[in-house]
Order: sequence, then C-alpha cells, then structure tokens
Amino acid sequence: MDGFGGPEVLRIGEAEKPVPGEGQVLIEVAATSVNRPDIVQRLGNYPPPPGESDILGLEVAGTVVALGPGAGAPAIGERVIALVGGGGYAEYATAHAGHVMRISDALSFEQAACICETYITAYLNLFMLAELADGETVLLHGGGGGVNTAGLQLCKALVPASPVIVTASPGKVDRVRELGADLVIDYRSEDFAAVVHGYTKKAGAAVILDHIGGLYLEGNLRSLGIGGRLVLIGVMGGPKAEFNLARLMVKRQRIIGSVLRPRPIAEKAAIIEEFDRTVMPLFATGRIAPLIHEVYPIERVADAHRAMESSSHFGKLVLAF
Repeated sequence: MDGFGGPEVLRIGEAEKPVPGEGQVLIEVAATSVNRPDIVQRLGNYPPPPGESDILGLEVAGTVVALGPGAGAPAIGERVIALVGGGGYAEYATAHAGHVMRISDALSFEQAACICETYITAYLNLFMLAELADGETVLLHGGGGGVNTAGLQLCKALVPASPVIVTASPGKVDRVRELGADLVIDYRSEDFAAVVHGYTKKAGAAVILDHIGGLYLEGNLRSLGIGGRLVLIGVMGGPKAEFNLARLMVKRQRIIGSVLRPRPIAEKAAIIEEFDRTVMPLFATGRIAPLIHEVYPIERVADAHRAMESSSHFGKLVLAF
C-alpha cells in the first residue's frame, strides 16, 4: 500500500521472500481472498498484530514449500489453507503450523481460499461462543456477505432443526432464500425486530450474529429472547449506542464481543483444531461448498476492494496468483 486510503493506494510490488520462523511453515500461495478487515486496514484503522506482515491478507490457499524449526507438519508438498495475521496478498506467506489445515483434492485452491477467515469466524462465534443448540432460532445480519453465507451453511449442516433468519438488502433477498434461510427480512423496508417477534411468536431469537454494531444494538436486544446471546463481530454501523440495561437483566441476555485476528497463537490454534475436526470433513464430502462471487487476478486487487466496499457481491471475492 502507498499509504492509507481508497483502493487506489494498492499496487503490485516486490517484497523480501518471507522465511519461516520457529514453528512456522512457508506456503506458496495459489489464492487468497478479500475480507472486510482488509478494507479497514487499508483505511488505516486496523494495524496488523505485532510481528505480522504489513501486507494485506488474512487467509491463504497453496502448497507448503518449506518448514521452519520445530514445524514437523504439514509436510512439504501438501495442499493446505492457513489463517494468517497478514501477508496473504503475496506469492509466499508464512503461517504458524497450528493455523494450517490440509485440504482434500475435492477443493480447488480458489474454493479453499474462502474457508479460513469467514467459516472459522462463523463457527467460532455461533457454536463455540454462543453455543447455538439444535432447534434454537438464530438471526444472521448481512445476507450475501462471506461470514453470513458461511454461517447460514454451517447452521443448516450442524443444527438442521434451527430456524435461520437472515437480514438482507432487497437485491439479495431471493438469493439468500435459495441458500436455505427459513426467513429473509428486507432490512431497508422492514423493522427486523418486529418481524422476528412475529415469526417466533414473541419468543425471540436465541442467538444473533451481528457486524453492524451501534446502529442495530437496540433492535438486536429487542429481537433476543430470554437467555439470548448477541455476538458482536463488527461495528460498521458505529461503535456506540444506548440501550436498556434493565431489559438485559430481566431477560438474562448476554452481549459477547469477539475478534479473531488479535487472539494469541495458541488460542487460535485450539479454535482451528476444533474447526478442522468438525467442519473440514463437510467440505471434503461436498456437503458445504464455498460460495464464490468472482475470482480476480491479483493485479486487479483494487477492483476486488471496490466490489467489497460497494456490497454488490454475493459470497467471497477471491484473488488468484
């Protein structure tokens, strides 16, 4: 990046080839993808954790080409995906060995590049933190985005008896419904909290996954039922809001704040280990297939960022080398 700003600050350049450190592997990257945090970092509001690359990119798919000291697996030559703290938009990237997962031959590198950031985020927050149980109603905001479509697919596969409600813009309502949502709400013309109450016969949702933040907080708490859990993973609608603490207490609701990138290495490794065991087999069998909006050559990275910012995409925006 030539400084911070719009997509025009992005350019193709040369950097030193990374060297894997203790417990790391070096991956020759075939594909990566664009995620919302990349936009925030490009604008200067989301610096990488200490020690991570300044190059954008939070996930990679490719082939292991070298092992650092103490990294016994995966082996050189294996096809893998990895969650990285930075450096994904490059021909080579290093990753901690515990943050790497093998992929089956059933997945292309472009498909595999869609998995780490969005599917792990959705799984972590819906199932590990909110503890969504089969039969509980869940509300997902942002129909068509990567985390939303991942969350919808995971809910249908892991908790098939759970009704899934999704908010979406008018142009995406039908496509979200085709993905299997039980109810799709046009957030521009409908009060989502009122619709949720009507649909659940005033019981409310058990879990809400939200990236909007302040703008939606009051509506989210009105949408939650007794003992409901709101998991907040973004603040696109502002970081501040007022709400009724008394109602939160009486309804025994919980607000859970969550981010993935800054977590300690060992903590992320434990999350990835559970995800690898529970979810990756679903990709191998084709029960879940990553939803790709478009594959861009890396030279068109600025166009991919513009597509992300316009919210015109449905599914993931992939960058290929």
